[in-house]
Amino acid sequence: MYEHKTFESLLEQMLDYIRNDVDKREGSLVYSSSAAAAVIFAQLYADLTINDRLSFADTSSGEYLSRRTAEHGVNRYGASKARRKGLFFNNEGKPVDVPIGTRFSIGDLNYIVLSRIEKGQYALECEVTGVVGNEQFGTLLPIDYVEGLSRAELADVLIPGEDEEDDEALRLRFFEAVNEKPFGGNIADYKQKINAIAGVGGVKVFPTWRGGGTVKCTIIASDFSPPSPELVDEVQTIMDPEVNQGKGLGLAPVGHHVTIMGAKDVTVNVETTVILAAGTTIGQVQDDIENAVSLYFSMLRRTWKDEDNITVRMAQIDARILTVPGVVDVKDTKLNGVSENIDLDAEEIPTQGQVVING
Repeated sequence: MYEHKTFESLLEQMLDYIRNDVDKREGSLVYSSSAAAAVIFAQLYADLTINDRLSFADTSSGEYLSRRTAEHGVNRYGASKARRKGLFFNNEGKPVDVPIGTRFSIGDLNYIVLSRIEKGQYALECEVTGVVGNEQFGTLLPIDYVEGLSRAELADVLIPGEDEEDDEALRLRFFEAVNEKPFGGNIADYKQKINAIAGVGGVKVFPTWRGGGTVKCTIIASDFSPPSPELVDEVQTIMDPEVNQGKGLGLAPVGHHVTIMGAKDVTVNVETTVILAAGTTIGQVQDDIENAVSLYFSMLRRTWKDEDNITVRMAQIDARILTVPGVVDVKDTKLNGVSENIDLDAEEIPTQGQVVING
């Protein structure tokens, strides 16, 4: 808005107001005093430009974006703690129970026992918020003494931890909220309520899937994997508890029978033949090709909630393999043994299986 108010333009404008019979050459008293003032004014205009951008949702950021969206009831999602499955055994390798509230550590993180799943299996919560709580697996070390405990393991992610919502995600959600008005159990309303639940990364809503008043909502976890049964149960309870379903005891409107389902995992095996540069071996490019394929599947899972259905395309996989250093060409790509794209159902997400590279 004030980009034209530069130091040079302001100085020129100030000197134009001074009579020409006064010495205005560089180094003169008039020039030096005007230049000093022009520097201050240029900075003020730069600050005005920044403040102007911070006042609009499409260009704002940080605290100011949070305040802007909050005026319309859209609040930034805070970070949440990961919930994990812990496995506990005695010296004979048999499951053993541990007290609720017992603390364990792995690496730099601590986990606390929340609830019992079954004998020797418990839900643990990371004491630190964010995705870092989803990442480690393996041996847990007890911080508190547990009689009879010989071995403890940190296993499945039950409900993924999430970092604080970033600016772009908040901005997108804000524009969706103001452009697609959520109201009284419409699709936008279900999306807004379910996406706000910790651990949910996206949702597809299927109204009247079993007649009037029935709604099916299929969710994906915030790490873009199939949700755990525990997460599905938690979302079900929040939206429409199975006991007294349709009575309006959850967030769903009275009369809506809501069923929460998890996205289904479909394993896709990839086999392809590559032509390599001179001196390059299959072993040198294997990991890079697997990473390229993995990133493609990750991208598909991230866009799942916005697509009617996902298609795993051979051409996309070929294109990504060609970006790997040392790969000159790629041919004869097959997905699950067939030279065709794979069309998934609306509730299915792809997961990378074996990647076989032929030379």
